[in-house]
Amino acid sequence: MLQFENVSKSFWTGTQRKVILDQASFEVRRGQNLGVLAKNGTGKTTVINMMAGLEKPDEGKIYRNCSVSFPLGFMGGLNTKHSGTENVRYIATLYSLDPDEVEAFCRWLCDIEEYFDMPIGTYSQGMRSRLALSLMLAMNFDLYLVDEGMPSTTDVGFNRRAGSVMSERFQNSTLVVVSHQTDILAKFCTTAAVLHDGKLYFFDTLEEAKELYDYTD
Repeated sequence: MLQFENVSKSFWTGTQRKVILDQASFEVRRGQNLGVLAKNGTGKTTVINMMAGLEKPDEGKIYRNCSVSFPLGFMGGLNTKHSGTENVRYIATLYSLDPDEVEAFCRWLCDIEEYFDMPIGTYSQGMRSRLALSLMLAMNFDLYLVDEGMPSTTDVGFNRRAGSVMSERFQNSTLVVVSHQTDILAKFCTTAAVLHDGKLYFFDTLEEAKELYDYTD
C-alpha cells in the first residue's frame, strides 16, 4: 500500500547534520492503522510529509499504491488571500472531484457561515482547523495521514459532525498517526513504531513501543 525502500533524509542545521531517517525500509499495509511515536524535534512531521509526497527523500524510493491524503491540519495548500469557497473548489478540481459537491460538504461541516466566502487570512485558528479537516474529509482516501492527532475545537456541533464522518471514513481506510503522545495513538492505531536516531522500530502493540519510547527519554 505504502512502501519505503532504503529511504534516507537529513537536514543541515547550521552546526551539524540532523538525520531524520537512515536507510529505512518498511511497509504500511491496508487495514494496518500505524501509530508512530516520536519526540519533538526528531522529524515526525518530515516523515509524514514524505509519506504524502510533500517532501522528497535524499536517497531511496517511496511507493504509493493507493490514494494518500495530505496530512491532517496541513494548510500549505490553502491560499490565505482567497476565500474558503475559492480554495476548496480549486483543490477539488486538482483531485478531479466535483467542486459543487466538495464545496457543499465543506460548508455543511465547517458551518462558519459568511466566513466561508471571506479570505482565509481573516479566519481564527479554530476556523482554519475546521476548514482543513472538512476538506480532508470531503475526499475519500485509501490512506489518511495525521500529524499530532485529531484537532479539536470548542464547537460541540462541529466536533459531533466531524467525529461521525471520521468514523465512517476510517472504517474503510488505513490510518497513520505520528505523535509524541501515546494516548492519541491508543484511540486509533493497531500497530506502533518508535522513531529514534533516524531509525524506525516496529512493534505489534503500542505497549511494547511505549517501553522503548519511555526508555529513550
